[in-house]
Amino acid sequence: MARLHVGCAMWTHKAWPGRFVPQSLPAGERLRAYAGWCNAVEGNTTFYATPASATVATWARQTGPGFRFVVKVPKAVTHERRFAGVEPEMRAFLDAIEPLGERAVLWTQLPGSFGPADVDVLGRFLRRLPADRRRAVEVRHPGFFTEAGSTSLLERTLAGADAEWVPFDTTVFFQSPPVSEAEQEAWAKKPRLPRRTRALTDQPIVRYLGRDSVEETVAGWRPWTTVVAGWLREGRSPTVFLHTPDNVDAPALARRFHDDVRALLPGLEALPEPEPIEPATLF
Repeated sequence: MARLHVGCAMWTHKAWPGRFVPQSLPAGERLRAYAGWCNAVEGNTTFYATPASATVATWARQTGPGFRFVVKVPKAVTHERRFAGVEPEMRAFLDAIEPLGERAVLWTQLPGSFGPADVDVLGRFLRRLPADRRRAVEVRHPGFFTEAGSTSLLERTLAGADAEWVPFDTTVFFQSPPVSEAEQEAWAKKPRLPRRTRALTDQPIVRYLGRDSVEETVAGWRPWTTVVAGWLREGRSPTVFLHTPDNVDAPALARRFHDDVRALLPGLEALPEPEPIEPATLF
């Protein structure tokens, strides 16, 4: 049965205790609490360092079988080595995430300098990944979005490796100048690329960046509710990650997006209700 997964860029945030997760929650239980709000998460930390397998095993224990991890391939592979001589790094990475099993999607995020001329090496890398591993690719070179030949080349390469193309939709964010420090930081760092809404596999993935303003964020994702509802009707099971510049309200926004899609598809399975948060005490 088709399912909609929603989540955030992380499962812990300094602003969440007391709002989305209990106060003073031990580190080993934070993912469990987050999983009461969302059923997917971006594994951005693996981009910077490959975790110990024992650590990943705790992630697996804190989440149910329907929870989805989209884990980023290490930067040594994608940005530093650009797929050349990366067998030791990839073996270590694949061994580390083994406890997640089929719940893990391998997310290859490429730098803006990785362009159409580099697609062949990407294809060779993807085809060497374990056949039982879901894989997804995020590109940031403008040519893939603006040149029809380059778009088709990448789509053929990804389809040949059963890999999804992950769009990072920042179009709404860049419609007006930043109004806060968090927005200014995102303004300087996030890619400015056209919106892409075509799915290549039965498990499409979308990353969406809103604004500080909840109203602007919700208005900006409305095109995605229609697209995602269409995917679900086709039998696909998409994953949508909700970002804002500071991510303070991200878990609630992710659930609101799920509710908006469910309003279009009343038969869609609801998210579980999160555990109530006990109010903070003085002693």
